[in-house]
Amino acid sequence: MYELAQSIRFFSDFQASDLAFLAEAAGRTLLISVLSVSVGTVLGCVFGWLLSVSRWAGAVTLGLILDAFRSIPLIIQLILFFNFFPIIGFPVNPFAAGTFVLVFYTSALVASVARGGIEAVPITTRRAARSLGMTYWQDMRYIVWPIGLRAVLPAWAGVALGVLKDSALVSVLGYVELLRASQILVTRTQEPFLILTVVGAFYFALSFPISRATASLERRWQK
Repeated sequence: MYELAQSIRFFSDFQASDLAFLAEAAGRTLLISVLSVSVGTVLGCVFGWLLSVSRWAGAVTLGLILDAFRSIPLIIQLILFFNFFPIIGFPVNPFAAGTFVLVFYTSALVASVARGGIEAVPITTRRAARSLGMTYWQDMRYIVWPIGLRAVLPAWAGVALGVLKDSALVSVLGYVELLRASQILVTRTQEPFLILTVVGAFYFALSFPISRATASLERRWQK
């Protein structure tokens, strides 16, 4: 009789407090995604520039490192990083480990995008800018950056949306983001369809502004 009462309390219905729990987890997903995408984008632009100006040396050194981050499954990177630092005496929490790995994973993806944007600018255009007396950095600021940004914005948006969804893998480290929160609630309520539908709605709410802002910028630049 006692075991039956315990199971009745355990398998309870989905409640308003559970929705608040998912909303809090969505905030954690947004936090780790924003940090990863913003810092990773800055690093990726730097790496992409380095690859464009030192093609052979960059491909042999930096390119190989970035290829490793792009090629090795993200879940393996997360587990290896999270377990490596405690071995050498520097334990990290799941949020710090997940953010660190996602930052460099994002930077590896953005590096290819940034390099493509730089190389998308015709060399004749850059030579014309230099012939007008522009310095290298003026050329980068006023010519390469505006033209390249228009070329790579859709690809960057795809990277940002991908990282937002890939952040769910940080749940393997124990970080309670949307996926982990949904697993906890499914185990308790046994209502997977309802909970996953709500979680999908949260992911849509987080992703939709990125896609709409990107589309709005593209339309503005085409005018």
